[in-house]
Amino acid sequence: MKLTTLTILCVLLLALTGCHSSRSALPYFTDLTMAEGELPTLDYQPKIVPDDELYILVSSSNPEATAMYNMPIYNPATRQAIDLTMNTRPTTYVVDSKGDISMPLLGEIHVAGLTTEQVAQKLTEIIQQDVVDPIVMVRLMNFSVSVAGEVTKPGVVNLENERMSILDALAAVGDLTPYGNRKDVLIIREEDGKRTYAHLDLTDSNLLTSPYYYVRQNDYIYVTPNKIREDNAKYNQNNAFKLSVISTIVSATSVVASLIIALAVK
Repeated sequence: MKLTTLTILCVLLLALTGCHSSRSALPYFTDLTMAEGELPTLDYQPKIVPDDELYILVSSSNPEATAMYNMPIYNPATRQAIDLTMNTRPTTYVVDSKGDISMPLLGEIHVAGLTTEQVAQKLTEIIQQDVVDPIVMVRLMNFSVSVAGEVTKPGVVNLENERMSILDALAAVGDLTPYGNRKDVLIIREEDGKRTYAHLDLTDSNLLTSPYYYVRQNDYIYVTPNKIREDNAKYNQNNAFKLSVISTIVSATSVVASLIIALAVK
């Protein structure tokens, strides 16, 4: 009786310890222990790079004056350009390998290394030489990141806001699973023709000042599995191997038994 009671107590203790460990591994920013405080902030806007797709619309109080700066949209039935003075539409431009876009009348415009706000200002300064009070709108259309690993819904996240943190990107895919390693989130980035990477610790508030805190277009984020997931994977793999070996032995034994029976009958 005493042995049974002791065994039950040990099992309960192990269960409680396991529950406590899993809870303590889930929170973010565990070093922020004060009830209130001030955190550092970063001023970040993504810079345009080759292969980016820009959405540009030039307009003004006089549509006829700015229609010529927008690419014509053709009606496939008549093969003629639609009158943009009545319904001005935005146009998309792909940044070439030199970091340029080609716009009607303006020709080649270098945009690589600039923010969308700076491109809009640059185009406004050029166009206002011929148009009174032009309005230029520029948006980055291909702002997306890929999130994989131990997250609820891995996949590509298309970002409507050009200012998004890695926490926002993870929230967009349903956050980390209980098996995600919050101390080791890998982010891979391409910039200036080079591929860089960093391992981020989501439990450390120093993340907030990391150059990888705000995501950039085409970032790849991978949440590594924690030790529990790795151990489970090894356990399942070992079990699968053992089952395969047992199945092979059983099959071989069955074949040998069948041969022995066949020979005995003869």
